Amino acid sequence: MNKVVTIILILASSAVFAQDSLRNFNYSRNNITSTGMEVLGSWAIANIGVGAAGWANSAGGSNKYFYQMDVLWNTVNLGAAIMGFTGAQKNKNRLLSPAESLRAQQKIEQTFLINAGLDFVYIGAGLYLHHRGNRVNSDELRGYGSSIILQGAFLLLFDGTMYSTQRHNGSKLRRFLEKNPVTFDGRRVGVIYHM
Repeated sequence: MNKVVTIILILASSAVFAQDSLRNFNYSRNNITSTGMEVLGSWAIANIGVGAAGWANSAGGSNKYFYQMDVLWNTVNLGAAIMGFTGAQKNKNRLLSPAESLRAQQKIEQTFLINAGLDFVYIGAGLYLHHRGNRVNSDELRGYGSSIILQGAFLLLFDGTMYSTQRHNGSKLRRFLEKNPVTFDGRRVGVIYHM
């Protein structure tokens, strides 16, 4: 009987340790996202301010359209940053099972990877608009194209950094889950068996 109690106590203490460590990985994922959204939001606010001033003081030419696109583009960036920050804050202390933690981690990594792919599309579209503007002598197309190239390049750097940082956190989570097959969600103790 004492051996059974000892085994149960060892399993329970391992499960509590694992759950606490799992909570740290989830907290880290949400903290990384929150910090990233603060960076994106700051970039957006700065671009909206500079863009609005440049747009208002522009005498015309491609600069007017460059600043105009900066304001429009970063209004969307600001909205995305607010939504991302709010979501990360809401989930910061949420208790997740190992499977839910892994799914959440994979989802955020995939989101930033897909966004990085889209950033190449933005840069390509900006290059096309700028080139087309030169061919048809359009200040509007040149200005919009230059702005989209700048915004796409920033977003590529941002999404690449976020993906890399989240991927690093996810790698630590995956290694942890492989080494700690005992789980505890506050009510149940379970064992993960890899086949």
